Amino acid sequence: MLSGRHEESDFFIDPQRCIGCKSCVAACGECATHRGIPMIHLDAFDRLNSVKTGPMVCMHCDDPSCAAVCPADAIKRTEDGVVQSSLSPRCIGCSNCQIACPFGVPRIYEQSAQMMKCDMCYDRTSIQLKPMCATVCPSQALFFGPKAEIERMRKNKANNQFMFGDQLITTKVYLMSAQGDEPTDIDIMAFMSDTDLGEPAPWT
Repeated sequence: MLSGRHEESDFFIDPQRCIGCKSCVAACGECATHRGIPMIHLDAFDRLNSVKTGPMVCMHCDDPSCAAVCPADAIKRTEDGVVQSSLSPRCIGCSNCQIACPFGVPRIYEQSAQMMKCDMCYDRTSIQLKPMCATVCPSQALFFGPKAEIERMRKNKANNQFMFGDQLITTKVYLMSAQGDEPTDIDIMAFMSDTDLGEPAPWT
């Protein structure tokens, strides 16, 4: 019975519901495997014109570029699709993973010279407990549970396919968006152009 629940529970991000309270950041630092360091942060979508934020967690790609470019083979993916932080004895702090990630998730922590990132609170989700961030989010911008349940509650659909140019990326984590039946097109150049600063992010 437990294994059945495991198959039905997924992680969802709904940026439109984020209120910028940073409860997720505080809770993340309390996860037993993080030793007081939060692995989640809030991104500002349009810092010049809006206070709108969205939670940034690892999307846990099916074919993670961070692991593919690691020269030390320090980044591993579990059998159930969770891409873990780098292995401390192996990580050389080269920042390849940080540059390669299409979602901008990995970070090199100066105090340890090691890449650490959201691991979906694997010590919790592997036994069907919610990630720490999802347990405290007051607006449920972060949700852990069955896909059918969240789609029943929300107008938007759960999507885990993204286009970066010609590259299709499939992830373990779902993003709630209006594009439920086709991959979400992430236009990287839109974020780099000053002329596009007034436009909302593609997933808002």
